Amino acid sequence: VQLQASGGGSVHTGGSLSLSCTGSGRTVSGYALGWFRQAPGKEREFVASITWGGGSTYYADSVKGRFTISRENTKNTMYLQMNSLKPEDTAVYYCAAYIGGGGYFQTRSYSAWGQGTQVTVSS
Repeated sequence: VQLQASGGGSVHTGGSLSLSCTGSGRTVSGYALGWFRQAPGKEREFVASITWGGGSTYYADSVKGRFTISRENTKNTMYLQMNSLKPEDTAVYYCAAYIGGGGYFQTRSYSAWGQGTQVTVSS
């Protein structure tokens, strides 16, 4: 499966953005999926994940209550609705498929990393 993130942009503090992650080459319905982000000079960090059926979701403490992860398997797509954005949310956002070998919050547990999409939040 190949994944591609899209929907990034530039907003002011308090604004909202909606990211999409679309799979190609193979259905994503059998995979748990995750969002990660990487700010300049920092390591890639976990943002949120969702199980294959969408029944369970997990969030980093830093985004809990502000971001919502969801998926539509019929469209081979996952979403990340980001509200109340802060400058510290500025990063390149990536999506990936969970393949196991670790927890949902660990980058090493994921594969099929797509090209990221830039999110910039200015104060």
